Amino acid sequence: MRPRRHHLGMVVVLVVFTVAAIVVGHSLLSQWRGDRTITTERQFDRTEFLAELEAAGFALGDAAHVRIYKREHKLELWLKRAADGGYTLFRDYDICTFSGQLGPKLKEGDKQSPEGFYRVGLKQLNPNSRHHLSFNLGFPNAFDRQHGRTGSALMVHGGCSSVGCYAITDAIVDEVYAVVEAALERGQDAVDVHVFPFRMTAMSLAAEIGSPWLSFWRNLKIGHDLFEAAGVPPKVGACGGEYRFGEDAEEAECAAIAAWS
Repeated sequence: MRPRRHHLGMVVVLVVFTVAAIVVGHSLLSQWRGDRTITTERQFDRTEFLAELEAAGFALGDAAHVRIYKREHKLELWLKRAADGGYTLFRDYDICTFSGQLGPKLKEGDKQSPEGFYRVGLKQLNPNSRHHLSFNLGFPNAFDRQHGRTGSALMVHGGCSSVGCYAITDAIVDEVYAVVEAALERGQDAVDVHVFPFRMTAMSLAAEIGSPWLSFWRNLKIGHDLFEAAGVPPKVGACGGEYRFGEDAEEAECAAIAAWS
């Protein structure tokens, strides 16, 4: 009988180690896959949201533009007007949280949320996010790479926790994601997502004299103001370590700020 008990004990130990290996392996796989994990189940009824879009003269599939302001914890959702092709602010949302301070993301692991000009395409959407829904900003873009900046899986997502992302709660991301997804599926080549440290007024910049990021923020303000003036996101390029806009963004030394292809 003793050999049988010994054999049974070995089987139990083997089962325990096998289960532990599966659990650890799943955890490591989840970390490797980053934001991709859990469910495709819709948690929110969009009927009321669709009615609000219609009441404002819009519909899912209209071209979209997103602006983010860190200090104010605001995400703005702009939609294209059929009448003249300009964009109108449909709604601004509270950002639940982001990580880090004012200023750009510099390297993987610095827990800093990025600033700059990004473009989101279909390949950057994640309908199976562990944060309900999410889309990848596309960091590092061409400008970030020219500065040697590193990082990955920088998202706008649901929930209210962040390690370099912009968390806007499940209810809000459900609306923003729906608009971005529909715009892309209807044919918008990419949704411009512009991320600023604060409202880009002359007074706000003047208050930052002495900041190491002042010249960077002044560069961001140029693109910010072009949208304010024209009502359309400008073409953006990375040219010798600075952002340029419009025709200047198409010079030979420039790399386009582009969505994933």
